[in-house]
Amino acid sequence: MGSVVAGACVNPADQRWGFWPLLPLYPYGRRRTLFSELIPGQLWSLEQLQGVYYVAVPVRLTVAKVPGGLMLVNPLPPTGEVRQAIAGLEQQHGPVCTIVLPTASGLEHKLPLGPLARAFPDADIWVCPGQWSFPVQLPLSWLGVPARRSKVLFDDGLPHGDVCEWFSLGPLDLGVGRFQEVSCLHRPSGALLVTDALVGISADPPALFDLDPTPLLFHARERGDEPLIDSAEARRRGWARLVLFASYLRPEPLEVPALPELLRDAFKPGLRSLKAHFGLYPFRWKAGWQVAADGLIGEEAPKLQVAPVLERLVLPRAKEALLRWLQELSGQAELRWLVPAHYSAPVTFTPETVQHLLASLQQRDWAPSSENWEFLGSIDQRLLDLGVVPDQPVIKA
Repeated sequence: MGSVVAGACVNPADQRWGFWPLLPLYPYGRRRTLFSELIPGQLWSLEQLQGVYYVAVPVRLTVAKVPGGLMLVNPLPPTGEVRQAIAGLEQQHGPVCTIVLPTASGLEHKLPLGPLARAFPDADIWVCPGQWSFPVQLPLSWLGVPARRSKVLFDDGLPHGDVCEWFSLGPLDLGVGRFQEVSCLHRPSGALLVTDALVGISADPPALFDLDPTPLLFHARERGDEPLIDSAEARRRGWARLVLFASYLRPEPLEVPALPELLRDAFKPGLRSLKAHFGLYPFRWKAGWQVAADGLIGEEAPKLQVAPVLERLVLPRAKEALLRWLQELSGQAELRWLVPAHYSAPVTFTPETVQHLLASLQQRDWAPSSENWEFLGSIDQRLLDLGVVPDQPVIKA
């Protein structure tokens, strides 16, 4: 399982993503890519960074070998760099014949679907049922997805049934739309391909940050007037804090300094650049932040979990739906790996692993609202009070 830093010696033009204003997330118009082989001869990964205010985590497109060619799962912006990496795989394994958007609500995958489909004009397009957009419901064709090549998972069948088994988590009513995620068990590799349902998080920063460690170094500091100094320790500290941000949005050990204090640390010599955000660093980490981070990351192996932001904002009243999905997966004897669209991959994921996860979820409190979960809980409660989200989210078939 090796990786190639595809962005190390490439033309910056091959990393350009012109549609970034539609979803203006860091790193905006330049998307560096890490290309990795996950399961030899069967699965490959293309990762890019995505985030806000340097709170960036990897987002992954997975390439799977299927009869007749390749299947792309969880679309990413098809920069020149991405197309070149996939072209190399096509030379060895055949053409891209299938592109799958397995989520109803994942905007970071939905927006690149049209450009990715145009990059591979002979591929069939399969999408999760219940696609929606907010505030205006738009057909996928308006987002550049070719209607004549597009099919809906389950409604129009399922692709590559000879080597793939497909499972649905949801649908659940989110108020403005639905949450549904279709996972794929790719039998030749023994890997379950998911989008957001589960993640595995390691204490070591992803290799993608080797291309540009700035987000890690930015958040490794204690104050805005500190320079961005690169070291292994700073990278691990910055990564742990990014995980806390991405998991809880506003974890308990985080404080936001008052404006005078914020400005006092800003615009110091050496920090007067956009890269350093001019020394503006609106965060203070209290004692105990490392303990909170340790609960999310694994030292020996990536820690398998339901991401807290998903548990508390999407599934707070749908625990049973998740447990049914996991119970179904636990009966799949071929399971060996988990490949999510975020964080580490592949993560060990056997039927025994699933059973252990099931047991731990049944024993602990689900979707709490205290400590690190307090901010997420307040958002959910506010939406519930306003009637934006339903108290009974499960959509009956």
